[in-house]
Amino acid sequence: MRILIVEDEQALRESLATQLGAAGFTVDAAADGEEGLYAGKEYPEDLAIIDLGLPKMSGIELIRQLRGSGKSFPILILTARDRWQDKVEGLQSGADDYVAKPFHMQEVLARVQALLRRSGGWSQPVLQCGDISLDTRSQVVTVGDRVVELTSFEYRILEFLMLRAGEVISKAELTERLYAQDFERDSNVIEVFIGRLRRKLDPEAVRQPIETLRGRGYRLALARSEEPSARADGG
Repeated sequence: MRILIVEDEQALRESLATQLGAAGFTVDAAADGEEGLYAGKEYPEDLAIIDLGLPKMSGIELIRQLRGSGKSFPILILTARDRWQDKVEGLQSGADDYVAKPFHMQEVLARVQALLRRSGGWSQPVLQCGDISLDTRSQVVTVGDRVVELTSFEYRILEFLMLRAGEVISKAELTERLYAQDFERDSNVIEVFIGRLRRKLDPEAVRQPIETLRGRGYRLALARSEEPSARADGG
């Protein structure tokens, strides 16, 4: 999953990027509102974390312009604890949730994961498709009673496919979700990861959980075990 951080305080921006990256997210970072607007429009973000007190363009205006351009990915705002008016204005402008500074990183992670689940129509932290279970908190994957060990990239691909179970996801889209904009991309690597995932999830080739649709992409073919809630498209 790909996250945009728009924060002008360098130390905080770098700390958020480092910790979200360690949690398995692909991270894009911007230091001002104009840079954030460009990234939000040009890159396939799954979620944005936006500070309201930004130079060049305020966080409120950034949110308004992103929403006005049709971007509907979840937005988590960062705001000073004593400015309740900012929280209200940010939510009214189109943000989905907020965290007050100073904050604990675990709170940010929990809110990010909840927003991403909600955007995919999931209300619970454990994603269940067929007999495949993925716990977004612990990042543990099981098939039946068997724990499956995945690499970081394999986990990220499976999480994305499960969050959008039943949808066709192109190879290009998966590539964009795995790599930040300044990383040299090789979409052929996706085929390797998909092949490894299939062998680990379905070593006897009886479930065939991941379908390949020639010329279109991949789809997690197992039925989800939770009824979808009202969903917002990821932009």
